[in-house]
Amino acid sequence: MTLRLHDTRTQQVRDFVPLDPSNVTIYVCGPTVQSGPHIGHVRAALSFDLLRRWLERRHGRVTVVRNVTDIDDKVLANATEAEPWWALAYRMEQEFTAAYTAVGILPPTYEPRATASIPQMQELIARLIDRGHAYAADDASGDVYFDVRSWPAYGELTHQSLDAMEAAADADPRAKRNPQDFALWKGAKAGEPADATWDSPWGAGRPGWHIECSAMSRRYLGPEFDIHGGGLDLRFPHHENELAQSTAAGDPFARYWVHNGLVTVDGQKMSKSLGNFTLAADVLALHDPLVVRYALAAAHYRSSLDLTDSSWTEAEAALGRIRTFLERTGRMSAEDATRGHAQGAPEGIDALPAAFVAAMDDDLGVPQALAVLHDTVRRGNAAADAGDREGARTAFREVSAMAHTLGLDPLAAGGADGGAVAKTTTALDALVQAMIAQRAQARADKDWPAADRIRDAIAEAGITLEDTPDGTHWSIDG
Repeated sequence: MTLRLHDTRTQQVRDFVPLDPSNVTIYVCGPTVQSGPHIGHVRAALSFDLLRRWLERRHGRVTVVRNVTDIDDKVLANATEAEPWWALAYRMEQEFTAAYTAVGILPPTYEPRATASIPQMQELIARLIDRGHAYAADDASGDVYFDVRSWPAYGELTHQSLDAMEAAADADPRAKRNPQDFALWKGAKAGEPADATWDSPWGAGRPGWHIECSAMSRRYLGPEFDIHGGGLDLRFPHHENELAQSTAAGDPFARYWVHNGLVTVDGQKMSKSLGNFTLAADVLALHDPLVVRYALAAAHYRSSLDLTDSSWTEAEAALGRIRTFLERTGRMSAEDATRGHAQGAPEGIDALPAAFVAAMDDDLGVPQALAVLHDTVRRGNAAADAGDREGARTAFREVSAMAHTLGLDPLAAGGADGGAVAKTTTALDALVQAMIAQRAQARADKDWPAADRIRDAIAEAGITLEDTPDGTHWSIDG
């Protein structure tokens, strides 16, 4: 089996063949930190977390770069006298990190800030000027533009003709040769903070948005890397411009372009500019982080996702079925439980059902993979009901491995909730086991009223007892 991914540039699902099979390289466009993350940002980051986890299963090492755009028109616009742009950017960056961490998104290998790579951006701009693909404005503004008509391949990512494109709106058009030319360097303007400018051969100013990612990906991954990722809304103009300026500068750049679908509200993209967004912090305040992860992962990464109240309810119920199964069958083998959760699931794909592997290899088919996981839960429960201990243990190992791969193991000590579920389960188990022991002692003493009172108290708490030849076990109703 080979992983196949939908490549935006070719508009086809292609076999994924990395440059170096022992180290897959990924660049993901991270947030512009002018304000806190909405749930769409979390869904985007989660899409590439799932891809990264699957690539780690297949290849072992994966180098992930996710940038932070900490200098931008929007960051400057949202700054105040009491909170300068750099302080706002840092505070918002922390909010993004907190939301990502809450739902179990693994930290990137490198997370560079744009302001830390200004020299690399200037070097790339100079290269483009030398090669005849960029020009400094002749009005002494300090602006530098990419000349789109100098690069015949411009538009190849989104398959648009240049004449059909709208004018670039990222800079004043008065000094442009063509309306579609986009800013590589923005000259300093009156009223902007002095500490938001850097010296350059073209005058004091700051980088344009698009040049940032081209320079940072090259700095951390080299002139060619495997996968460039980001939200569907970044295809144009951001990714189109990245591709043009990097390849015009002589770099092969990204070999695969992967884009995640958007979170929508009544069919419209969730965005801050439209004012129809739901803050990630508000969602996480209402729902268990693992429930949020499940709900966001349950739809295919390229599809639009319209979140409703039922999304969280269904995710909670699905996780409850997984948790109850793992608790039930994990008791049948303490060794399996230790191996599956305390030490993490096996690293490769050998422990995973073939149908799960096939689903994940088919353009990261997480919905189909989850179907395999729940089918295995049902099969394992049936085996446990029939007294087939080996069948139940096998299902336990497979479910553990699948849930671990997706970051959805409700019993994992390092799960999306930081181990809170595991700790809660352990504490609850100690309390229930103490009550079970008291009930057993009452029954041994033939104190039936006391035994019934303990049983009724446990039942009122929503806990079901199961008396088996191996002892009494408990599970949460529902």
